Amino acid sequence: MMSRLIPLFLACALGAAFGPALAQTAAPQPGQVAVAGTVPDEATKAAVLARLREIYGADRVVDQIDIGQVATPANWNGYVQKLLTPDLKQISRGQLKIDGTTVSLRGEVANEAQRQKIASDVATSLNPTYTVNNGLRVSSADQGILDSTLANRTVEFESGKATLTPAGRAILDEMLAAMKKLKERKIEIIGHTDNQGLRTTNQGLSQARAEAVKAYLSANGINGELLTASGQGADRPIASNDTAEGRARNRRIEFRIAQ
Repeated sequence: MMSRLIPLFLACALGAAFGPALAQTAAPQPGQVAVAGTVPDEATKAAVLARLREIYGADRVVDQIDIGQVATPANWNGYVQKLLTPDLKQISRGQLKIDGTTVSLRGEVANEAQRQKIASDVATSLNPTYTVNNGLRVSSADQGILDSTLANRTVEFESGKATLTPAGRAILDEMLAAMKKLKERKIEIIGHTDNQGLRTTNQGLSQARAEAVKAYLSANGINGELLTASGQGADRPIASNDTAEGRARNRRIEFRIAQ
C-alpha cells in the first residue's frame, strides 16, 4: 500500500494532508492548515511539518499526521518537499492531495496565469512517473469572462512571425467584445512559445506576438493604456513539448486581469 498525502486544508487559503484515509480528518478552523494522514516515519512527519510551518507560520498548522506501516515511491519525501512551496498560499479554499504518484490540486486562484503557473511548476518539479491533476479554478468573475471567451482556443499567427492570421483576428474580435464589458480593468497580454529553437528567439517572438495583439486591440476600441504586453518564451509550458499536440498548446496568447 502506498503512502498518500491527503489534502492539507486552509480556510480561505489552501490546505494539505497526508495519509490513506481522509474521513477521520477534522475540519480546520478559519485560517488554519490541517495536515493529516499516514507517513512511514517520524523523520518524514517532522520534515513535512517544518516545511508547512515555514510557509504558513507555526501557529496556523494543525498536526493530524499518523505514523504507520506504509510503503512509499522512491524519493517520495523529497518530491513532497518540492510540492510544499509558498505558491500554495496563492490558492484559496483549496486542497492538495498526493496519493502515491498521483498529485491533485483543487481550489481557487486569482487569474488564469496563476492557475497555469502553479500547475506547470508542480509538473516540472516531479519525475515522469507522477501524474498531476489540475483542478484549480479562477475565482475572479472578470477573469472568467476572458477565459470563457477564449475557451482554450489559440490565437493564430503566421508560422514564425508576429502576423495575425484571419482566424487569429476572428478570435481577437470576440475578445474585444468581452473586454468592452470589463470597463476600465487593466489586462495583461502574455505571449508563449514551445521550446523549439533558440531561447532568445522564442523570447523575442513571444514578445512580438503579444505586442501585435495589443496593437490590434488598441486599434479596435480598447484603451491601450489599460493593456500591457509581455513575452514568456518557452518558460511557462502548459503541456509537454515532446509531442506536436503539446507544442501547439504551448504556442499561445494568454489574457489575464492585472492584479
